Amino acid sequence: MLLLMKISWRNILRQKRRTFIVVIAMALGIGLMMFYDGLMAGFTQSVYGNAIKVLGGNVQVHAPGYRAKAEQLPIIGLQNESDVIANALLLPQVVGAGRRIRTGGLASTREGAFPLTIIGFEPEAEAKVNLASQYLSEGRYLTADDGDVVYIGKGLADEMGVTIGDRISLSGQSTHQQMRTRTMTVIGIYDLGMADLEKQSLYMSLSEAQDLYGLTGSSTEIAIYLQKIGQESSVIRALNASNPGYEVESYETNFPELRYAINGKNGVMTIFSGVLLLIAGVGIMNLLLMSVYERTREIGVLGALGFTPRQISQMFLIEGTMIGFVGLVAGVVLGLAINGSLMLVGLDFSSYGDVASYMALITDKIYPTWGVEKLPLRTLTVTVICILSAYFPAYEASRNEPAESLHYV
Repeated sequence: MLLLMKISWRNILRQKRRTFIVVIAMALGIGLMMFYDGLMAGFTQSVYGNAIKVLGGNVQVHAPGYRAKAEQLPIIGLQNESDVIANALLLPQVVGAGRRIRTGGLASTREGAFPLTIIGFEPEAEAKVNLASQYLSEGRYLTADDGDVVYIGKGLADEMGVTIGDRISLSGQSTHQQMRTRTMTVIGIYDLGMADLEKQSLYMSLSEAQDLYGLTGSSTEIAIYLQKIGQESSVIRALNASNPGYEVESYETNFPELRYAINGKNGVMTIFSGVLLLIAGVGIMNLLLMSVYERTREIGVLGALGFTPRQISQMFLIEGTMIGFVGLVAGVVLGLAINGSLMLVGLDFSSYGDVASYMALITDKIYPTWGVEKLPLRTLTVTVICILSAYFPAYEASRNEPAESLHYV
């Protein structure tokens, strides 16, 4: 085997130009895939991470039995909330946590009745982590002592035809599925640039929601905000260990539309990367196939010297694998260089805010990761494609009869 590897490496170096072209093609393909992986990881953290900050955190804690009735947003009070929050804030991944009451209801104005989710929360606890609190457009942000006032998005304000100081009638489901109605004043309006998202919910102070919906001193959920997407599993395990008996779930369970969006993006990338690698694989096959025809006499000499057809085919398989390995290493170095540079400066997508509504959630530059999240899969794929690309030329080489090959012109 060592002899075959030496011969294969020599043969690769004999056709420097052709080998260089294939290696460069593979390196560019892998480097671009790493760049795309890193960019999409940064894009996910920026766009979907900010969406999570609006919807209610990376992880939510509910009382037992909540999940079975989750679609009705049941009012089931939590116990020992302060202990859960204290334990959550001890975790290094957690950047914020706060109690919430979430229920379904209607907001009514002269323009009509609008279904939405009513959220009672702790304004100070979520001031630095909830994106809605950071995009105040008119009026002021909520405080813990606010009474019959609400904080709404611009999309909802425009839909209802209200502005700061206007009154709305708010009806929400309380304990025992009773409906409670109260007239509220619009005290603040935030603007995320996403009207559809802003129409979905309305905020009030937790104390007001407790009084209105019959949960004095309690809440229905704890929203926990993490440094980045992907840390949810470790946090959930830690919370289940320190506070057993609660339903602790990630955004993937509570906001499945985000999970579908992220998985859909990853699926597109998988197809794109497969096409790039197939193109590189065709290059390897072409290189080795041409090498078979150019080295027919040499193959005949090897056969005459006692090399078996199996050994000759193995030699070409080794050549293909070696070329793939060199291309892989060069591609990884290229990808790390690109992503490492962009991690320092970031990519500014602010000018593309009008391209799609979700682009409004990009609040800063996008900073790619190293792009190594899928590198093991990429490495396996490259290896398989290189071997498959080398198989047909190897099979052709093994079929050559030594006597005929030696007389080949």
